[in-house]
Amino acid sequence: MSDLEVTPAPRRSTVEHIAAELRAAVIAGTLPPGTQLGEADLAHRFEVSRGPLREAMQRLVSEGILVAIANRGVFVTELTTEDMADIYRARAAIERGAAEVLLDGHRRQAHSALGPPVREMKAAARAGDGPGVSDADQAFHEALVACSGSPRLIRAMSTLIVETRLCLGELRTTYPDLRTQVREHEDLRRAIRDAPREQVLDHVRAHLEDAVDRLTAKRAG
Repeated sequence: MSDLEVTPAPRRSTVEHIAAELRAAVIAGTLPPGTQLGEADLAHRFEVSRGPLREAMQRLVSEGILVAIANRGVFVTELTTEDMADIYRARAAIERGAAEVLLDGHRRQAHSALGPPVREMKAAARAGDGPGVSDADQAFHEALVACSGSPRLIRAMSTLIVETRLCLGELRTTYPDLRTQVREHEDLRRAIRDAPREQVLDHVRAHLEDAVDRLTAKRAG
């Protein structure tokens, strides 16, 4: 963890601050999958006692970002290929469900809501900012589900977001040209506005299946 840079915790929301810093480090790849988190080292870096640090790590364990192994310690979660396929399988069910709802009279609103994340993706791709593209990718899919207005679909999506972020860091390395990732989302946004209903639903499914195929191929290679 020698490359991990953190800022000291503020007096207020110490646990939230630590959790956010560690979460960001995992997502960015600074703390790679399988890394063991040393309490003494992290407490020193954050300039806190072990109590709030343990509470913050427990929050990340509950989110699935970290895993606590008895008699060994706390580690950054390692997702198997099967885990990733399962995450995207669940997302496909949620996002197709959301698409079915928004296609009933909310196409234009959804098209508008998906504009900002697409523009953010394009700007990040132009700058060669892979993590920025991943951030906007996630924002796009969160916005798609939010446009359904379904509290349960939105809540279900929120439970998968963290695990999805663990996948996105690896997924972006499967795109030699980040503009390809951007174009896929531009195509899906246009389909939501104009394409026949079944074509939109197939597009959502194919988009997520492509992610699984890319991740599987990367692992196999």
